[in-house]
Amino acid sequence: MKERIQKILANAGVASRRHVEQMILEGRVAVNGKVVTSLPVLLDPAADRVTVDEEPVRMSGAAAERRVYLLLNKPRDVYSTNVAQGTQTRAIDLLPPNLGARVYPVGQLDAESRGLLLLTNDGELTNKLTHPRFGVAKTYRAVVDGYVRPEDLAPLQEGIWLADKHSGKGFKTGRVFVKISHRTREKSVLELTLREGRNRQVRRMLAKVGHKVRELTRIRMGPLTLHGLASGQFRELSPREVRDLYRLAEKQEKAATEGDADDAPDARPRPRKPAGAAAAPASRKRPLAPPTARGAARPAAARGFKPGGKPGPKPASARPSGAKFTATSRPKRPPGGPRGRDGHS
Repeated sequence: MKERIQKILANAGVASRRHVEQMILEGRVAVNGKVVTSLPVLLDPAADRVTVDEEPVRMSGAAAERRVYLLLNKPRDVYSTNVAQGTQTRAIDLLPPNLGARVYPVGQLDAESRGLLLLTNDGELTNKLTHPRFGVAKTYRAVVDGYVRPEDLAPLQEGIWLADKHSGKGFKTGRVFVKISHRTREKSVLELTLREGRNRQVRRMLAKVGHKVRELTRIRMGPLTLHGLASGQFRELSPREVRDLYRLAEKQEKAATEGDADDAPDARPRPRKPAGAAAAPASRKRPLAPPTARGAARPAAARGFKPGGKPGPKPASARPSGAKFTATSRPKRPPGGPRGRDGHS
């Protein structure tokens, strides 16, 4: 029975489905001695022969292999690829040789970057975690040159255009949540959370807004963190962590399918109003009194008199707009009338 080459090679532990697609477009995969450079490609694992970079791939029994889930704190100068190129140190080289399964990295973390790297042979979970449409959130700590101002980060939060060397077209990045943790004149420490994972994306985004990255560490992926893991160390995920990853990936997939993907930087629930809470009134302001009819008598207070018959200041609403009050604008004293203490009759 024939299946898609991405699924077969992912189950065989070559790479994730997305990475296999990239390798095919780069001309690194051959089927029965013929290089394939376009998709789709269907294979029969029992009959067809596949090579990657001229190395044969063992496909028989790959689907029945025990599922393994490992969390690695990747050091710098370690490559997250399974295809050896020269004397490069790969992430899988840090694992024990008697692991009993062939795993591959979930997503890419360039050699210069450090931090959280998930390795597995579960092709289904890998596809859910790395798909650009419904990938889970990943958080990076970046040390960059210069003093970062909030206005420098505004383009990142709205999305910026980057070039894609494989397709020859540009793409706009998704929303990025950025927090300034620390900054001096020489450098700034940022935390960035995004759901994409294109090649060197964080470095390229920060360079475009004028800040070169000195150090980059992935510190979180969905519910997973580096807590308790030193550089170069790894551990196996617990069954609960695997279930949490599946639930989160399926939640994001469902939200993306329904057109309501969650852009929040983490999986914490948003605050909701308690059930049965009364709706807030549309406005707390008092209703305005109806305007006084033209020519109608106004109350004494509106005419500028205080209780007791003494004249009070004229209200501002009764003054003509822009008028200046001078001595000539005061009411004239009737001839022979008595004077008050303020000079008014």
